[in-house]
Amino acid sequence: MKYIGTVLAVDDIKLSRKFYEDIFGLEVCQDYGINISFTCGLSLQQDFDWLVGIPKEKILKQTNNIELYFETEDLDAFVETLQKRSDIAFISEVQEYPWGQRVIRFYDLDKHIIEVGENMLMVIKRFLDSGLTKEQTAERMDLPLEELEKLIAFYK
Repeated sequence: MKYIGTVLAVDDIKLSRKFYEDIFGLEVCQDYGINISFTCGLSLQQDFDWLVGIPKEKILKQTNNIELYFETEDLDAFVETLQKRSDIAFISEVQEYPWGQRVIRFYDLDKHIIEVGENMLMVIKRFLDSGLTKEQTAERMDLPLEELEKLIAFYK
């Protein structure tokens, strides 16, 4: 068994495709008109009711029970880009979690939740650049030192 990706129900495939290409720089690898797939594994499907055989009125919007998660090396620049758009509905301002990662959440055009966070290597670098040792950074992030080392290796 192999996980392949996620399919999102969308109202307008062209608008949604442009949204994901413009905001995240995603690249299309398959385009079937009302269904497209990006190289990252995310797919968009217009007429989702037809595809899965569920009545149109049962396809819900803004269920707030799942989110797409992306990471960036420069969260502040990404937030500035979002703030220049008129089609972004923010769920929250940038927030920082106890482990130090900063994130922002917003809805896409079809009310799917999107979270964009700093990649964890940027969090680690921020702490190390502030003068913390690796041991202090691990403590600040509430991680064993070995897990911090794994994170550093994963992102490099």
